Amino acid sequence: MNKEINSIVVKLMLLICCSTYAQMDQYTYKHKLQGVVDNWHLIDLPNEVFGHILPNLSDVRVYGVTKEKDTVEAPYLLKLKTGNVSLKRVPFKTLNTTHNDKGAYITLEVSRTEPVNQIYLKFKRRNFDWLIALEGSQNLEEWYTITEDYRILSIQNDLTNYQFTTVRFLEAKYKYFRVNIKDVQKPVLESANITMQVTKKADYLEYDIINHQVKQSKKNKQTIIDVTLRNPVSVSCLDIKIKDTFDYYRPVSIQYANDSIKNQKGDWIFRYKELNSGILNSIEDNVYTFRNVITKKVRIVIDNSDNKPLNVGKPLVKGYKHELVTRLIDSATYYLVYGNEKAKKPSYDLGYLSVKIPDNITPLSIEKRTFVGHTESANQEVSEPQPLFTNKIWLWGIMGVVILLLGGFTLSMMKKK
Repeated sequence: MNKEINSIVVKLMLLICCSTYAQMDQYTYKHKLQGVVDNWHLIDLPNEVFGHILPNLSDVRVYGVTKEKDTVEAPYLLKLKTGNVSLKRVPFKTLNTTHNDKGAYITLEVSRTEPVNQIYLKFKRRNFDWLIALEGSQNLEEWYTITEDYRILSIQNDLTNYQFTTVRFLEAKYKYFRVNIKDVQKPVLESANITMQVTKKADYLEYDIINHQVKQSKKNKQTIIDVTLRNPVSVSCLDIKIKDTFDYYRPVSIQYANDSIKNQKGDWIFRYKELNSGILNSIEDNVYTFRNVITKKVRIVIDNSDNKPLNVGKPLVKGYKHELVTRLIDSATYYLVYGNEKAKKPSYDLGYLSVKIPDNITPLSIEKRTFVGHTESANQEVSEPQPLFTNKIWLWGIMGVVILLLGGFTLSMMKKK
């Protein structure tokens, strides 16, 4: 009798385990993938995905359904199309520093002639606002203008520590460089760096803004800009547009809504968390990058002190393009699925073997989002999701049967004894 009970229990538990194995029915949303012609493919994550996945994207999966109705999981490697900056320093020495009624001249000699595109200057003086000209020469006799009326600035006090003293210019190849600082006082150069900066631009997606509100807080002397996006998306860059043409210099904080509560009136109150901070100024581009966050609301807080509020235009909100590199080996119909709060981040061999991934990979097209368990249709509209427990209600039934069987067999054995 005990053997029969054990056999039944084992079979039922195996059935439950097989049914609860990490397959598509544990996820809420799916996109059918089209265009599978090879083992390696690219999948561009659609913007609509970010409003329904975990913050660390751990619930994203690529599943295939074979002709035999078996479900297979395809490994993938997540790639963010971030940019990078590399700096190559060029050895040099300072030849001389002279000063006359036209300003100061600092002459630098590079040890080998190679392309450069920026010079960093550090001066002993901590507060200045200078216009400079940069020239290049091969023989110290003929000088060619590289850039002129270029502004460098340093502000240091108890409240502020800001410097912009890097001279950036188009790639130039000279043996000598001469910096002309248009100031009546002789500056003292503490150090300098001549570098070649190579920038690989990030591949950004620009997001739609459906609401843009600018408010002035007279009490806190702040300008607050609230930006609402069309959908929750992965945000990593903000370009603040200022319409004023006069010089300005204001502390700024970039924040995002990471939580919300409902007050007694039924209104939603959003809680904001800082992403980045810096100095909003008229010298540099006011572009701020930060870690990826999934959000629908971004806030910009500008501290005006006693200054007139700035005329702030509509900002640009951007995020890195997300790509999945996946390997599809089995003959199956494949889906991109997501929406599982209990899912853990997958661990695939691709994370360690990325060097073997081909250079040219064919992208897959993605159909409209549907709910897992629904029949796919290119024109199907997304309906309201059913509660998650309805997909597994039969599992609870099986477990109930197991409990009843165990209880029945136990009572039967007790009566026989």
